[in-house]
Amino acid sequence: MTNTIPEREAELVDEFSMFDNWMDRYQYLIELGRGLPDYPEAERADIDKVAGCQSQVWLQSRRDAVGHLRFRAISDAAIVSGLIAVLMRLYDDAPPQAVIDYEPAFVSALGLDKHLSQNRANGRYAMLERIRAEAAAATAA
Repeated sequence: MTNTIPEREAELVDEFSMFDNWMDRYQYLIELGRGLPDYPEAERADIDKVAGCQSQVWLQSRRDAVGHLRFRAISDAAIVSGLIAVLMRLYDDAPPQAVIDYEPAFVSALGLDKHLSQNRANGRYAMLERIRAEAAAATAA
């Protein structure tokens, strides 16, 4: 990916705007989650679990050769996997400081603030905070 996080977010919002009702958006969110890369059971270590999520979520990060963050994540819940896929679309292959600095607006733009349960909203926040913590650790290294 070469576009910026705000450009990625605009593309995502455009994609979701194609759907007229929330049930179609939910289905699309689930489909995005199904498209996440494999994350084998054997690699789902407790140290990679995201605290604060009702569902189980595993997240790993690494820096690539140009210093961008590369994320890998999965959940045992379909909608949460979709939320992960959205976050990966925004933040994967981005410079750590850009990850730290960007405050996403997709939550309200997609209507997630009105349609996600409190538990899922809390989990999305926990995942975002973990992604930012990974970026902060990468800038300190």
